[in-house]
Amino acid sequence: MTKRTNKYTFEQSLYDGESLIYKVKKSGDVYQFHKWIAKEGKHYRKSLRTKDYDIALTKAKQLTKELMSSEMNEQLVFSITVDELIKRYLAYRKNDIAIETGITRKRWTGMHSQLKWFSHILGAETQLSSIKQDALFEYATIRQNLKKCSMGTARNETSTFNSMIKFGYRHKLIHFEKLFFKEIIIKSDFVGRRGTFTEDEYDKLVRFMRSWSNIKNCNASYRNNDFGRTKRKTKLVWSAEHIHLERLMIRDYVLATANTCMRVGEIDALTYNDIKGYEYHTSESEYDNSEKEQILVEISVRAETSKVRKNRKFLSRGGQYFQRITERSKHTNDDDLIFSMDGKKRIEHKRKRHLWIELMEGIGITDWEDRKLTWYSLRHYGITQRVQSGVDLIDISIMCGTSVKHITDTYLHYRKEQSRTAALKSYKKTTDKKGNITNKLI
Repeated sequence: MTKRTNKYTFEQSLYDGESLIYKVKKSGDVYQFHKWIAKEGKHYRKSLRTKDYDIALTKAKQLTKELMSSEMNEQLVFSITVDELIKRYLAYRKNDIAIETGITRKRWTGMHSQLKWFSHILGAETQLSSIKQDALFEYATIRQNLKKCSMGTARNETSTFNSMIKFGYRHKLIHFEKLFFKEIIIKSDFVGRRGTFTEDEYDKLVRFMRSWSNIKNCNASYRNNDFGRTKRKTKLVWSAEHIHLERLMIRDYVLATANTCMRVGEIDALTYNDIKGYEYHTSESEYDNSEKEQILVEISVRAETSKVRKNRKFLSRGGQYFQRITERSKHTNDDDLIFSMDGKKRIEHKRKRHLWIELMEGIGITDWEDRKLTWYSLRHYGITQRVQSGVDLIDISIMCGTSVKHITDTYLHYRKEQSRTAALKSYKKTTDKKGNITNKLI
């Protein structure tokens, strides 16, 4: 029921007191509208913007029906802000981290970054009721003007936006189920994907890490600190021994990732309890007739650490890298992280990036950012090598925790790109001092 007051110079109730049209001294002859929204405990007031009684009455009746309809459908009349919607959605999705079929914490963190663009463009304090379905129709163009990104990134962000809008619609926070976006076309399946190494680059990386992780090349790290105006001293951050152990760990991390083809998030979360055993095999060396020992490792990937939220267990070569780090580490309890300096904390993102830059600069790859070479590229390299070696795609799929279709769409393209590079290489004839003719690759 509406609340009456003697401040009104005119008043008339509608629909048995559900709403009221009235005039006050400040508004002059312009009619006003009022309705009490009981479920939200708020007064809804609005100017009808007319001095004509008949027009005001028609507007008031229509507005009353709309508000009553919203209440019946449990839709909020007083809309929340964009910022509030984001907070509610992230809180809702955080509960999915603990669910086996839910999302990883890394994915949840990624949503924070994606939804910042939604808030930045539409405004954190903008009410949802004022947003139109085509408000972000040209999102790809808007996003590029704010900060350059791949079309794949823009498309992933729009997908997250609509997941949040669907959540809002389901909870009666917004009046439409999805936003309209102009189709974002990615010209090639290869465009926007992370890059991979060539065989020569990977071999160069393996060789470089041998000297890079040598104790002779590991110097203590210091940080400058000011003590007063005149004196300046240095503070030890990491000892040479600490850096040596860290580099040895990173070396095994690189080799293990490329051999197991695990995702970065999966191998970062790997504990000693996830190593189920080793197998020892002998095989003939590809360089001579000698026999070489192959150490396979059986790894269990837990659903809660996997991007696809599924358990999987597989055998992989490269068991020696896990054995080496186990022998060096002082933290080898079942729940200790394998690739960690203390068994509890993962390597910080900034530190990991710094180490990656050291490796890329060390092997002379200066355009690694343009080529999208990241830690994830080690997984790409491992899968690509298996595809090139003719390993059955189903076996690769089981080992890597991805679909055969994804391998076909992504990694066969990498193989095609490498094949094209090899095919375009040219040869020239050269003659040595003895008159022997040889073909030299150029």
